[in-house]
Amino acid sequence: MLKGFKDFLFRGNVVDLAVAVVIGVAFAALVTAFTEAFLNPLINLLGGGGVDGGTFTVNQQVFDWGGFVNAVITFALTAAVVYVVVVVPMKTIQERRARGEEAGPAAPTDVELLAEIRDLLAAQRGMGPGDQPKQF
Repeated sequence: MLKGFKDFLFRGNVVDLAVAVVIGVAFAALVTAFTEAFLNPLINLLGGGGVDGGTFTVNQQVFDWGGFVNAVITFALTAAVVYVVVVVPMKTIQERRARGEEAGPAAPTDVELLAEIRDLLAAQRGMGPGDQPKQF
């Protein structure tokens, strides 16, 4: 059971996904810091400046419309970068594969599949990949 879990964790897709999540979180923090440091003060200035810039009050309830605009800009910047960095290159690769200009992932050969099956069966029996089965 632990071997299967280890194989799952170290499979390429899971590691790639983990790296993508970490980079995505770091990038989102970068965009948030940019919008809070530069755009939020500009929005507050446009909304009247000072402590109450970017807000309005109704019946002693403060509505922070500047914070909402800041969040929308953060989302738009993040979505735009993801589109340009991830979606456009993947779309280009898929179009090349459809036209036959770029080969898709190589499928394993019959010999490779048979060797993998042999190794899995040997592992289930508790033998190493090079061990020979016992004759009874």
